[in-house]
Amino acid sequence: MTPAPDLVDDAHALAGELADLRHRLHAEPELGLVLPRTQKKVLAALDGLPLEVTSGTSSTAVTAVLRGGAGRGGEPPDLHVGGQPVVRPRDVPGVPPHTRGGSSRPVVLLRGDMDALPVEEQVDVPFRSRIPGVMHACGHDLHTAMLVGAARVLAARREALAGDVVFMFQPGEEGHDGARHMIEDGVLDAAGARPVAAYALHVMSNLTPRGAIASRPGPLMAASDGLFVTVTGRGGHGSTPHLARDPVVAACDMVTSLQVAMTRSIDAFAPHVLTVGAIHGGTKRNIVPDVVTFEATVRTFDRAVRSVLIDTAQRVCEGVAAAHGVDVEVRYEAEYPVTVNDEAEAAFALGVAEDLFGRGAVVRMPNPITGSEDFSRILAEVPGAMLFLGALVDGREPATAPSNHSPLAAFDDAVLPQGTALYAALAARRLAQP
Repeated sequence: MTPAPDLVDDAHALAGELADLRHRLHAEPELGLVLPRTQKKVLAALDGLPLEVTSGTSSTAVTAVLRGGAGRGGEPPDLHVGGQPVVRPRDVPGVPPHTRGGSSRPVVLLRGDMDALPVEEQVDVPFRSRIPGVMHACGHDLHTAMLVGAARVLAARREALAGDVVFMFQPGEEGHDGARHMIEDGVLDAAGARPVAAYALHVMSNLTPRGAIASRPGPLMAASDGLFVTVTGRGGHGSTPHLARDPVVAACDMVTSLQVAMTRSIDAFAPHVLTVGAIHGGTKRNIVPDVVTFEATVRTFDRAVRSVLIDTAQRVCEGVAAAHGVDVEVRYEAEYPVTVNDEAEAAFALGVAEDLFGRGAVVRMPNPITGSEDFSRILAEVPGAMLFLGALVDGREPATAPSNHSPLAAFDDAVLPQGTALYAALAARRLAQP
């Protein structure tokens, strides 16, 4: 099936409703794996569609399956429940075999993440976050609204779909490994067969012009790991530091030494990043504390580089600790793997975007970026691709606009129909492939 020429028009017809949903999500952002208000809004937005809807067991995830009608030899069943788990048609006694899900029909998965960030919003918009210290600073409210839009567009065309679509509404992308939780809950088998392809969109508040769609084959985003260091010394009075073993000085020395050591241990042409984002210790300026801790994020694209970096961090921190006469505990936690786009699926996805929006709207990225994504876990299981969608607001320039995760990050509603149409077209066209 090739989407009809008016698929984009269908998405634009939903623009007002999608913007309204996005604004309501934005005004009540939630963190982590448990997003009850967000889940309720998503379930309400899907209400009335012929979907098999299930909720997560370890999170407030929502999985919705749309059964396409083409090639079934009969009418697919109209299934709907108001957010409660349902019995799928393949399990319903008396339902003819041609209406049951199974490995003979292709499945495509579309993912939209739903969680927000612990950021105090500084953007003055009518739908500004009403939750202190929490903001949709990464655009997941747009992803959710666009995925709802895709479900509506495809549901209206399900008789022509040559397979089934799984809509993956995921919590906990921001450091809570929500994709892993959904995989463990069975999202990859929700339609009865593993997806032949999986796609995700991610809006950008800077870097790309509004409406530009960017991606690349192979590595797209970095692996993300955590480095946690605890330095233990001996406290004392700030006026006589020679009688103490100062963990503050030792920790500061470790932070700077790690930066130098990276340049002397890892090839300059092997991308890697180590950034210390938190350091804590002490209670008052004239007291030497007993303990100082610091935490770093680590980004790599290669397992060998990651291994060298782990060894280097351990060696440097232990060496600096010995020089200062303090103790150190170094803990390294592997988090998200590298996000790797399947070569064929990336080419296919960019081709669909080009067909829908024109060659000028598509950017084939020469290099990956050092952000990370737990959609990497989906792409490690099934072939697929992630694409970036520029959502720059008026009056800002791509090179200087606040980035995703900034309290000043802002995203334009105008891209909601574009993302909706792209999600829908990716699923419909991929299902039509042999």
